Amino acid sequence: MVDVLDNKRAATRFRILVQIAERQPAVSQGEIAEEVGVTSQAVSEYIRELVDDGLVEKEARSRYRVTREGVDWLFRVADDVRRFADHVTSDVLGAMSEDAYVATEDIAEGDTVSLSLEDGLLYAEPGGEGPATGIATTDAKAGTDVGVTSFEGVMELEPGSVTVLQVPSVRAGGSRALADEVVVDRCADADRVLATGVEAVIACRQANVEPATTFAVGDVAADAANHGIDVTVVATTDAVGRVTDVLRDADVSYEVLEE
Repeated sequence: MVDVLDNKRAATRFRILVQIAERQPAVSQGEIAEEVGVTSQAVSEYIRELVDDGLVEKEARSRYRVTREGVDWLFRVADDVRRFADHVTSDVLGAMSEDAYVATEDIAEGDTVSLSLEDGLLYAEPGGEGPATGIATTDAKAGTDVGVTSFEGVMELEPGSVTVLQVPSVRAGGSRALADEVVVDRCADADRVLATGVEAVIACRQANVEPATTFAVGDVAADAANHGIDVTVVATTDAVGRVTDVLRDADVSYEVLEE
């Protein structure tokens, strides 16, 4: 465990140095004492030690600045705290959390289950042979939801792809400018088809392609791709940028097609 979490004095030293950094150069020891929860005399002693250690420099009465060495020390300790917090949230609490999975077979509470992701849904299968496992927290019949906790391993996941098919705006020909065969061909291999913009929706209807949704398409496409689903987004030219902005922010790879 990092020193500032394992040692009360180190934690107080860290907090006081942070307070000095926030308030410099005019530093009120009384305000720091109230914020940190120690006496003003204790703050004075800590500041004197910080000055002696070269982490703080005194400019005048009640005027202090954190030195470059002090800033470096703050960064190092803050980074240690962040890594410890990540360990707690990901490794400790993550293993203790409970999620719902689809039971592939009958499962009893306490069973070890192997975990997988198919078509965007999480599945639990009796047995511990898979690369990712957990413990069932409920009884479940095949095809129903089962609670799972105590996760171990890494679930295999191949990210999905996103293809954006542009449909011209109505002033440039709209849905009439895109052949039905093109829409059918570009959507044929997709697990999900989404559409945004009136011209795009009409192009799908004319090609007898039914979009899964016509709202919040960028968010849906990004989430689906992150769950291993291949997506085709049929988008009016004016809406393409809004979709790709969301995909970039979500770090999802995509391809924009112009027919």
